[in-house]
Amino acid sequence: MNVLITGGAGFIGSHLAEALLKKGDDVYVIDNLSTGTIKNVEHLLSNKKFHIAIETILNETVMDRLVSECDIIYHLAAAVGVDLIISKPVEVIQTNILGTDIVLKLANRYIKKVVIISTSEIYGKSNKVPFKENDDRVLGPTTKNRWSYSSSKAIDEFLSLAYYKEKALKVVIIRLFNTVGPRQTGRYGMVIPRFVNQALKGEPISVYGSGSQVRCFCYVADVINGIVSLANENKAIGEIFNLGNDSPITILELAQKVKEKTNSQSNIIFVPYKEAYEEGFEDMAIRVPDLTKAKKLIGYSPRYDLDNILDNVIEYFS
Repeated sequence: MNVLITGGAGFIGSHLAEALLKKGDDVYVIDNLSTGTIKNVEHLLSNKKFHIAIETILNETVMDRLVSECDIIYHLAAAVGVDLIISKPVEVIQTNILGTDIVLKLANRYIKKVVIISTSEIYGKSNKVPFKENDDRVLGPTTKNRWSYSSSKAIDEFLSLAYYKEKALKVVIIRLFNTVGPRQTGRYGMVIPRFVNQALKGEPISVYGSGSQVRCFCYVADVINGIVSLANENKAIGEIFNLGNDSPITILELAQKVKEKTNSQSNIIFVPYKEAYEEGFEDMAIRVPDLTKAKKLIGYSPRYDLDNILDNVIEYFS
């Protein structure tokens, strides 16, 4: 099978490329390396079944050729990370909405299946946990850049489902919850690699806000298994699925666990949101997925707990 991965040189995309190559697929990747890096896939470059185009998905000419030659598209390319959302809101909105528009238009032209990778940010500030795929969304005002990412990804989902309903395009939408593992960096606000790096260097471990925020972290291998299984399941077409881990932890508890596991002498400090991001920054107090839908359809169940995850990430950065 010929597979196209947009954003395939990114953290998750590179792991997906590895998994599909192991299955025997020919993997075509497009990535402009804005948040991804060639280092993530350099070990794949010698594989004759791996092909990479260093280009933006907004280049419709290149995308047309790639889509026409593939059997399925895994659409991961997006502007991600809280830091990027705050500092480059135009790039976030344009990449997410215009990029997905091109992917879906070309997929429809050549009748190709599309797996849309979405986000738990969709749920916004809702405190109705765990989050179910058909739950209402609660967002802040448009004056806060924080919510542009959630809104742009929601447009991606609306557009994908519109193509499914109106044009019978085969689409599967997957919302990821805090995926972590080797190759992820803390460059754009990802918390575990940032904590681990700070702890290993003996720097203060900086907890943003009060540290009472609740998150669930899922190892990238579990996520990749879920994505590939849903992509191959016909009953998933036209549906939305949460993928992640449903074991919650506060950010302060996470910082303490990282400090303990690295035997670090680092102090844990609290950084106000206005210093970390911007004045009036709004965060999600709690983010816990309901995984029932994916469990029922594909038997999805994460194998890695947080201790396994942290051990692997610490080993990687060490």
